[in-house]
Amino acid sequence: MQFSCGEISRIAPGFETLLTDHMPTFTGGIGAGSKWLLDRIVGILAATGVNPNFLTFLGLVVNFAAAASFAVGGFRTGAFIIFFAGFLDMLDGQVARRQNRVTAFGAFYDSTLDRYADMALYMGLLVYYSVSGRTPYVVLAAVATAGSVMVSYARARAESLIPLCKVGFMERPERLVLLIIGGLFNRMGAVLWVIAVVSTITVIHRIVYTWQETRAGRTLPGIKLTL
Repeated sequence: MQFSCGEISRIAPGFETLLTDHMPTFTGGIGAGSKWLLDRIVGILAATGVNPNFLTFLGLVVNFAAAASFAVGGFRTGAFIIFFAGFLDMLDGQVARRQNRVTAFGAFYDSTLDRYADMALYMGLLVYYSVSGRTPYVVLAAVATAGSVMVSYARARAESLIPLCKVGFMERPERLVLLIIGGLFNRMGAVLWVIAVVSTITVIHRIVYTWQETRAGRTLPGIKLTL
């Protein structure tokens, strides 16, 4: 037997209110529990004195494992490994802050290794499609690789001229989430199409935005441009 929300309200007037009142508490409890667990893990790692740059490097190694899984067609396994690598990527910065070891080099190192990790994942897909003889998907994976790298490069180069360039959608977290979805549901081809197209649009958006900002003279101090 099934009851609609209206019928439940008539049978038990206080039940709907009780359910509504407790849902935020329930979801808030999950969030608080996750934060508590993350804080404990960060605290333990920070207490060991582990170098945050080592965690960054470990994340790269884990991404290489995901790439190897992709290369042999283990998309679902690769998706779970990427998820774990993302957890490590989140830890290194928090451990650095907990240890008061946040440095400019650490940010540079993290960003550089992120690029290697990204390219490794796409390389795994390139190997898989190449061995499978699926040439169109080899080209698609190559375009997605180029788009992903150029999204990051366009921002880095723009921010050497203007204060900030975060316009566009296809940042690294979005790309990783898409790869995880593609791996879990075996829809990697469709995911690569989305990454390739939207990354290209994001790069174009950043080019146009940087052009507008420099034309308007909103550049970093000391930057002299000839218009």
